[in-house]
Amino acid sequence: MTTTPPSERTRVRRYNWLARYDRDTIVAILDAVPLCHIGYVADGQPLVTPTLHWREGERIYWHGSAASRMIRAIEGAEICLTVSAIDGLVMARSAFNFNINHRSVMVFGRPSRVVDPAAKEAHLRTMVNRLIPGQWERLRPMKPNELEATTVMSMPFDEASAKVRVGPPEDEPGDYSFPVWAGVIPIRQTVLPPEPDPRNLPGVELPAAALAFRP
Repeated sequence: MTTTPPSERTRVRRYNWLARYDRDTIVAILDAVPLCHIGYVADGQPLVTPTLHWREGERIYWHGSAASRMIRAIEGAEICLTVSAIDGLVMARSAFNFNINHRSVMVFGRPSRVVDPAAKEAHLRTMVNRLIPGQWERLRPMKPNELEATTVMSMPFDEASAKVRVGPPEDEPGDYSFPVWAGVIPIRQTVLPPEPDPRNLPGVELPAAALAFRP
């Protein structure tokens, strides 16, 4: 496991014993959580935009409206992309030591736009089929104006760090004799049964792959 950060700005300082810099940990978190947050500056204001992301090889991809403020602001600019998942509430014996069990990744870099229309469509196909295998081929084909109105951005994740916390509370030595319950309340994301659109055509069945969906 790599213990050396790829750059000074990725070095985890607070709770640095939770830091992970190895590719396997970073990839596992990126692939497990499809929602990321893009941190950037637009018109002098700091902003954070949530969006769907996906990984292809050594790059992260995301998409947005070609007219969006986020897309206009980030091309060629330095951004910070974060992905996080909460796994448990850590109830300590003091408020100071309350915590969460979690997995998170922070990536720094300069994103670039996917310009070639065929490449852009291929990346969007990957996004859809990563969520529901084979779904792109079942959908109504994408129209040229829809493809033109959609921008796909990408960035390598070679400048990234992860933080992972697991386990029980870490209390002060003298607090273990304090009479209050301590422990972890596990948190799990649950996928519920699909809810059909009331305007579905008669006889149109839910794809079996959708029943296997897990974020």
